[in-house]
Amino acid sequence: MSGLRAQSACIALMLAVTAPLLAGCDEPNPATAATQAAEPDVSVVTVKPQARAMVRELPGRIAPTRVSEVRPRVSGIIVNRMFHQGSEVKAGDPLYQIDPRPFEVELQSTEAALSRAKAVLEQATLHARRIATLTSQRTAPEAENEKAIAALKQAEADVQGREADVARAKLNLDYATIRAPIDGIIGAALVSEGALVVQNDANSLATIQQLDPIYADFQQSATEMHQLRRAFENGDLDRIAQDALKVRLVLDDGSAYPLQGKLLFSDAKVDAYTGQVTLRGEFRNPNRVLLPGMYVRVQIEQGIDSDAIAVPQQAIQRNGGGGSEVFVVKGDNLVAVQPVRTGSLQGGQWFVTDGLKAGDKVVVEGFQKFAAGDKVRPHAWPQVDAAAAETGDSRQTAHIER
Repeated sequence: MSGLRAQSACIALMLAVTAPLLAGCDEPNPATAATQAAEPDVSVVTVKPQARAMVRELPGRIAPTRVSEVRPRVSGIIVNRMFHQGSEVKAGDPLYQIDPRPFEVELQSTEAALSRAKAVLEQATLHARRIATLTSQRTAPEAENEKAIAALKQAEADVQGREADVARAKLNLDYATIRAPIDGIIGAALVSEGALVVQNDANSLATIQQLDPIYADFQQSATEMHQLRRAFENGDLDRIAQDALKVRLVLDDGSAYPLQGKLLFSDAKVDAYTGQVTLRGEFRNPNRVLLPGMYVRVQIEQGIDSDAIAVPQQAIQRNGGGGSEVFVVKGDNLVAVQPVRTGSLQGGQWFVTDGLKAGDKVVVEGFQKFAAGDKVRPHAWPQVDAAAAETGDSRQTAHIER
């Protein structure tokens, strides 16, 4: 009996010892749970080289296509102003009227002198004919015939001179009405009725500026242009046809000008003081949004990188030395620091010229959750499509390569 009790006590003791172990089989391992919790979720983008236009943004100023200063071509008193200040005028439109009466009197005088010269010419013609007849009959000396011929030619020259005087008088009378030399917007009237204006005076009466189309003048450093030329020669960039070059404007408030322009020329010399080369673009300006002197930022496509690598702006980190680097998720989901070389920033994406290759997984979000060497759980960045679309946006910002 005592042996049976001892056996029961032993079985009870074994059950008491193994019960916690059996119960523990249904609970997760604390070490495993801690390991899973230590793997944070991060968003990554997979590097995919693709053709991208290299856009450079440069500061510029708006300039009129043509500028004409209105000046008097005859002297006189202004009797009428015939334009509204700030309005649009066409070539030939009357702007000012100089008192025409002195010029009308001068025209009448020159016409009278012409009539008198024509009368003298008629008389000299008849006289020359008579003398020529008498000379042929040998009843008049040859000297008289020569005098008659000379008088006739003198009378003809006098008529031509008087005709020139009449033409000059008519021209001065026409100049008494000061007209617009070009199409454009006329500015402030600098003289008023009653003012005396002098022929070829250095002071203008008004200024006309042609604003449609309009120019945007901007400058680029000669060093950057040499780098661009070397990139073309090395095959790093593909050239864009001259007729396909795209030039866009960003206004001073950050808004994009809706009309695209064309590049007219690049200056053939470098400014000795600034080391800059001047370029000029032409834009349509039907609504007069662009005004001379306005500050703008000019975006110009200067080449195409056929296998460019770009990552979102927030993926680029700065180290203690000021260099650029990114966090790359390796095949074992361990994060590693990868130094990179950046080019330009366009549409919220950094162009990476060195340090990344196709297929690399670059961390975009979740930097605060890990350190280099940690294991993470990578997920595709949900905004990758939107970021790619922004790359082609017209509002792009470019920086010098570093």
